[in-house]
Amino acid sequence: MAPYVKLSAMADYRRWFVAGGMYFFTLVTAGRAPIFAAELGKRVLRETLAACTERRPFKLTAIVLLPDHLHMMWTLPSGDVDYSTRMAWIKSNFSRAYLSAGGAEQPRSDSRLARGNRGVSQRRFWEHTIRDEIDFARHLDYIHFNPVKHGHAVCPHQWPHSSFTKWVEQGHFSAT
Repeated sequence: MAPYVKLSAMADYRRWFVAGGMYFFTLVTAGRAPIFAAELGKRVLRETLAACTERRPFKLTAIVLLPDHLHMMWTLPSGDVDYSTRMAWIKSNFSRAYLSAGGAEQPRSDSRLARGNRGVSQRRFWEHTIRDEIDFARHLDYIHFNPVKHGHAVCPHQWPHSSFTKWVEQGHFSAT
């Protein structure tokens, strides 16, 4: 069984850490604001992810970007388990760059104000450790079919903001 860390702030919340593992993530904007619908949000995210991979390398295995959330699958370097620091860095630096470039934040609650949290993304992120090839295939499908699920496209081929084309070129999905 993979090692885990129980976070004390949330009694039943566990994060699984597997050295060199593959992880699925979901990040949601604050108030489900359509930040990623505009070019500014897409550009700042692209730049932030690139900067993070230079500082703390990881392989972006798959991604889909929807107007108010994104899903990603990462593969960490051998022996590395620290996706949490990377995700915190991405969220913080994205928020800072997005706001300084003129992006708008959502109204902040008293709790957010007290903690110094901006109104750009939800406080937490969701992660799942990929356990085997079946789990990998299921999450890869979930990522690429998410625009269809949310009514943004009729099929994954029509959604330009994903790694679907890359996976078609590698023969994982059909080109039609």
